Amino acid sequence: MMEHGTKGKKPVEEGKEYTITIVDIGSKGDGIAKVDGFIIFVPETKVGQTVKVQVTRVMNKSAFAKKIE
Repeated sequence: MMEHGTKGKKPVEEGKEYTITIVDIGSKGDGIAKVDGFIIFVPETKVGQTVKVQVTRVMNKSAFAKKIE
């Protein structure tokens, strides 16, 4: 049985930098952005912000990143 869209290549890689726009705020207060539908959590951000981030952890359905600018 295959999982929907979680196996194989993910649209972000740990250690790489991306410019993303925060579209929502998560229950713990982290900003949420999406890259090809893949969720990225970024602390200390606000909805509407476009930020440059470095991905710190990639999981099956989401990733965490930190602001670098």
